Amino acid sequence: MVTVSGKGSGRVNLAGLICLKPGQRTRLIYRMRIYRRRKNERKGFSETDYARLLDAAHQQLGGPIVLIWDNVNTHVDARMRSLIDMRPWLTVFSLPTYAPELNPVGDRVVAPQTRAGQPGPCTLDDLAAVIRSRLKQMQYRPDLLNAFLAHTGLNTNPRSA
Repeated sequence: MVTVSGKGSGRVNLAGLICLKPGQRTRLIYRMRIYRRRKNERKGFSETDYARLLDAAHQQLGGPIVLIWDNVNTHVDARMRSLIDMRPWLTVFSLPTYAPELNPVGDRVVAPQTRAGQPGPCTLDDLAAVIRSRLKQMQYRPDLLNAFLAHTGLNTNPRSA
């Protein structure tokens, strides 16, 4: 999440997946939600939003998914559990309660990309455009995505263990 203060303030929320599939390049699949502080507007991602992201990943990857994610409340509540159970192609493992060092998509992906030595965005829309542009560039850098995964220390090739 990246926040903009002042007139037109709000925040940009991102949900992203770094996806590995044997024989294919590593992929980054993400969704963005802009919160503009409007009445009755949802601040963050809902369970349905996460399910849609997983459905998109399933369609793009063309096979079953093993998902490893953190314990954000919307990831572990009963509604999300129900949405997961309706997807037989999805297996979910949860990270420990607080383990940011094991999350390759967290601050390693977003924060450095928005602080890349350029003046800060002026508006929420400017910020969203910068983030979209940088993430789009990252989608074509499997070496960078693999480095994010390597930084976690997780074994991404269980057959070699």
